[in-house]
Amino acid sequence: MPTVSVGRDRLFAALGRTYILIFGCDKAQEEFEDLCFRFGIELDDVTTEKAIIRKEKHLEEEEPSEDEEVIYKIEVPANRYDLLCLEGLSQSLRIFAGLDPIPTYTVANISKESMLRMHVKPETSQVRPYVVCAVLRGVTFDEARYNSFIDLQDRLHQNICRRRTLVAIGTHDLDTIEGPFTYEALAPKDIKFVPLKQTRNFSADELMEFYKKDLKLKKFLHIIEDSPVYPVIYDQNRTVLSLPPIINGAHSAITLKTKNVFIECTATDLTKANIVLNTMVTMFSMYCERKFEVEPVEVTYTDGRSYVSPDLSLYQMEVPLSYITKLIGVSLPAHESARLLNKMQLHAKHSISEKNEASFTISVPPTRSDILHPCDVAEDVAIAYGYNEIPKITFPSVKPQLLNKFSDLIREEIATVGYSEVLTWILCSSKEISTMLNREEDKTAAINGNPRSADFEVVRTTLMPGILKTVGHNKDHPKPIKIFEVGDVVQLDEKKDVGASNRRKLAALHCGSTSGFELIHGLVDRIMEVMGTPFVSPGDKTGYYIESSTEPEYLKGRQARIIFKGEKIGTFGIVHPQVLHNFDIPDPCSFVEIDIEKFL
Repeated sequence: MPTVSVGRDRLFAALGRTYILIFGCDKAQEEFEDLCFRFGIELDDVTTEKAIIRKEKHLEEEEPSEDEEVIYKIEVPANRYDLLCLEGLSQSLRIFAGLDPIPTYTVANISKESMLRMHVKPETSQVRPYVVCAVLRGVTFDEARYNSFIDLQDRLHQNICRRRTLVAIGTHDLDTIEGPFTYEALAPKDIKFVPLKQTRNFSADELMEFYKKDLKLKKFLHIIEDSPVYPVIYDQNRTVLSLPPIINGAHSAITLKTKNVFIECTATDLTKANIVLNTMVTMFSMYCERKFEVEPVEVTYTDGRSYVSPDLSLYQMEVPLSYITKLIGVSLPAHESARLLNKMQLHAKHSISEKNEASFTISVPPTRSDILHPCDVAEDVAIAYGYNEIPKITFPSVKPQLLNKFSDLIREEIATVGYSEVLTWILCSSKEISTMLNREEDKTAAINGNPRSADFEVVRTTLMPGILKTVGHNKDHPKPIKIFEVGDVVQLDEKKDVGASNRRKLAALHCGSTSGFELIHGLVDRIMEVMGTPFVSPGDKTGYYIESSTEPEYLKGRQARIIFKGEKIGTFGIVHPQVLHNFDIPDPCSFVEIDIEKFL
């Protein structure tokens, strides 16, 4: 989970508490930790700015001096973007403690004619097709507020923005630029401006080379580097506001004297862009001349589409009281549930549904983008009620699922004959279930639509790659290596409502200089023996038999398929030398894989 660093004294001042003066440091920290625990967050560490710098530089620790600012590192839920800055954190804790009401965020009531506009050119669809904007009027910054404003952008970039790949935030001093604005995509050589913290003009392609040496910005260059066009935002006078997602222009940089802030978020995901914009404006609209009021901006496209952002309206959700009480295991009256929800910034209006049962109309504010389902509402009730206050319930003994019980019995038997169990990733690369096994491309594999890396492209259709990779990474281990795995594979299945089905399989491997067909054959016979399945003649459907196979992952003539009650349930044999080479295994291996669900 993300960790937010905030100054202790400023945080306590925002909470309206004088812990230090009244109690002293230890008592103050203890009371604050208790508040965090009740709210569902955690005080992870207490340090100082100088201690953080010493740790980063690997210097020896020193006793903190009295004049050093104490920093609290607070661990917050990954989906609570409103807690990523001191403003949101203190506001949420004050509402939870009953010190403040839930704020009402409003969009300034101005006509469309006087509204700022952002015109989006069609070329942006090639690189980052969406943009949303807003204005904070009459903002009052001091150094701490300014730093918090910048820090929130960085934390959002690392979190929901996925390191700027999904959303990039740009903030500008509105008094230095003029609307309407245009969001365009141009060839790199055609974009020229002075970037933030620089003094000379750069073209966009020059900037790419320049920032390859920048430790902070070089990790974002790949997002647009290979694109034929780069996104860019201009004002009415063709002044560059930003080159998203890399850098803003120096001309519109915000300072401590900035009074009006123009915020733009370019994105590949419009939903996340709106969440990011809402988070930025709701957290810092408290410093506006008109508190909690945000000025909208109209975004228009050349095809006639348009929308106004930000959308700060309340999201309505119907949740039965019975659903909440059943889920958390506590019987609560309606008024108490409503009170607990208000502590978590959720407006709850009690009503009677058509089925004559108590229900709530939940109004979700723009700060709570994590509320997606009634179960999220129930979770907030449980947090506000206190998990420690929920009585423990002893459930009656439940029998394990037959497949899981059977899998455990199989594991015990394989372990008894000297094999060690391994657990491998259920995701793998597509080549690991195809070319690396001498196979054609597997058309039954479920493909991961957005893999983090090439190692997690598909869901495995066989346990073999994971077992072989384990041996390849432990090839210096004393021989023989005898390992097994009982786990699920996934294959596309049109008969299932989700389009795929799981199959429980057993795989075992013997690796060593003497590893041969007879060793793995003996393990197959042992498995069948403990299953009470007799060896029968080919064609007999009362037991099992083996017959020759031609699987490409095995050595020709040293492999077989297992037939159980007339149906193929697995294969075994000596692994092909090319497959062993593909997985960097120098020693011979024999392998078996069986679909154990066929036994049930």
